[in-house]
Amino acid sequence: MRVVVLVSGGGTNLQALLDAAADPGYGVEVVAVGADRDGIEGLARAERAGIPTFVVRVRDHADRPAWDAALADEVARFEPDLVVGAGFMKILGAAFLTRFEGKVVNTHPALLPSFPGAHGVPDALAYGVRVTGCTAHFVDAGVDTGPIIAQRAVEVRDDDTADSLHDRIKVEERAMLVDVVGRLAREGWRVDGRQVRFGPVR
Repeated sequence: MRVVVLVSGGGTNLQALLDAAADPGYGVEVVAVGADRDGIEGLARAERAGIPTFVVRVRDHADRPAWDAALADEVARFEPDLVVGAGFMKILGAAFLTRFEGKVVNTHPALLPSFPGAHGVPDALAYGVRVTGCTAHFVDAGVDTGPIIAQRAVEVRDDDTADSLHDRIKVEERAMLVDVVGRLAREGWRVDGRQVRFGPVR
């Protein structure tokens, strides 16, 4: 399965995918890595692995819809079967999601639908939950509202800070993403309403 990965920072989730994809049995080829800014370690990781990279910066376009359309055009050049957000910190718009409908995977550091948005970890901690975690989901037009593919739980400890909790969530999030992308590649998937099912399309 051809995968384009989008990053905004250090690319640790990307590295986990690259490491997994080195095994032919994993079933994934990362065909390109894109970013919304240059000079980041995520792009450097891809370049060291010999993978094509591209950058589409918001400030180089007239407005967000124009940026979104340009990003979609750039991703489409690589003919992906799946687009994976791996720490990509921009919200994808209508043009992108229409073009790659049902093919965009993202992760979130909370157990959706609880604590969506940019502050999932501190919001969960402030609420006082005893268990939080991470979610892999398909991206739709809402904020963290797409069909859920997988979730993993992380216990909240009495002495947790947002940073310490987030560090433990990231470990689970990385492993979950690698597992989910591999299963989507090897097994296929279908979405029945809000239920994501692994297996060939019927």
